[in-house]
Amino acid sequence: MTKLGFYFISILLSLSLPSLHSHTLSTTSQLDISKSILNTLNVITAISNPVKENESKTTSFSENISPSSSFLSLQLHPRATVHKSTHQNYESLTLSRLARDSARVKAIQTKVNLAVNGFTKTDLKPYDINDDVNTHEELQVPVISGAGQGSGEYFCRIGIGHPPSQVYMVLDTGSDVNWLQCAPCADCYQQADPIFEPATSSSYSPLTCDARECKSLDVSECRNNTCLYEVSYGDGSYTVGDFVTETVTFSQGNVIKNIAIGCGHNNEGLFVGAAGLLGLGGGPLSFPSQINATSYSYCLVDRDSDVASTIEFNLEPLLKESVNVIKAPLLSNNKLSTFYYIGLRGMSVSGKMVHIPSSVFKLTNDGDGGVIVDSGTAITRLRKDAYNALRDAFVGKLSKDMVKVDGVALFDTCFDLGKKKSVQVPTVSFHFSNGKVLDLAAKNYMIPVDSNGTFCFAFAPTLGSLSIIGNVQQQGTRVSYDLENKLIGFSPNEC
Repeated sequence: MTKLGFYFISILLSLSLPSLHSHTLSTTSQLDISKSILNTLNVITAISNPVKENESKTTSFSENISPSSSFLSLQLHPRATVHKSTHQNYESLTLSRLARDSARVKAIQTKVNLAVNGFTKTDLKPYDINDDVNTHEELQVPVISGAGQGSGEYFCRIGIGHPPSQVYMVLDTGSDVNWLQCAPCADCYQQADPIFEPATSSSYSPLTCDARECKSLDVSECRNNTCLYEVSYGDGSYTVGDFVTETVTFSQGNVIKNIAIGCGHNNEGLFVGAAGLLGLGGGPLSFPSQINATSYSYCLVDRDSDVASTIEFNLEPLLKESVNVIKAPLLSNNKLSTFYYIGLRGMSVSGKMVHIPSSVFKLTNDGDGGVIVDSGTAITRLRKDAYNALRDAFVGKLSKDMVKVDGVALFDTCFDLGKKKSVQVPTVSFHFSNGKVLDLAAKNYMIPVDSNGTFCFAFAPTLGSLSIIGNVQQQGTRVSYDLENKLIGFSPNEC
């Protein structure tokens, strides 16, 4: 062969194998069974023996946040197991979590269906409601696993009012309205901290019915020219009360004034432990929108652990020149601004693409379908045909000594691994529309459902057209939202 011929063949080979240069394919991932089972036993012990916040485990700042943000020496709070649960074993806790998760997914699907069919507000535009907000100020609060709080969600510790009352708030990328329980309570559920007393806060200010914030609510009423709000979550949870502005204080004293927040006097649902909710969605009333955040990021720790991570706002280097971050495009749904849609091309098992039509993950022009990233949904949901294809590909790559057992709740693919210390399982990966690939760690898709060694494939089918990337798949990865450039970044092992 001539040198010229060899040269052309080399070029052809390089053009036909671009993925080998851009992404090293991982065919298997190790699952540490012993550690996972130990965590299930520890979390039940922690729930059954709640401790005070100042007695719980603390971890240094540098050990728990990504290097890109280590220059912000803000205090972290550990997970506070302050709510005594009725769960006597991990299987009971798992079933409770999955039941709540199914209710949440149903609520999300209902909200999308209403938006697609024109039954909710579609003309909301982001606005600047607070001239005091410094759009370049860097803000950070701790993110805490909510397993011990009576909820499967994640919590942040934040101050409300002046002087600030420290409370736990559910962290939710699938909601826009911020709210907390307020005295006097017509109906309030149990929470870890004292109920917020508006009378003790000099910064408490009711919103009028003509205020832009009030008009941006999906459900509102007017009483004596003050704004009343109502938010329901489809699972029976709801909050009703006065819509006001308040001061929010971060852990190191950063103060933001005039944040629109619901002061709930009638509240019911699955928020046991938390005082309320911090909405991180894309709508105009969400916390990022109100502070004009150009970006934010969070890292969700294993919810069976006792350590904490952070959520950070307006950190400029979030997605800049990091070799570890895997970027993907954020898409907009013109029918619904709350959810964060992501461009997903497909999925692979052991480095081989699963046969799923690209149309399965497409967001249509009428706002239907697509894939969202959600902090409040635990288990990733895929359209039924996509799930079946992924599950079958995964099972087909398993070693023959994996003993399959009956399904558990929404899981139909489970295994008895109680006699093993660890096992190699096929790698599952997300392939984004820009060509980038996110390989999941085994613990992000093979999870324990009891303390006896039963592990299940942590994906589930949905009959709806919307797919959801849940928090089990996000755990241990810093997820960054570059709102200005419409990008989302995944940085594994950077909590």
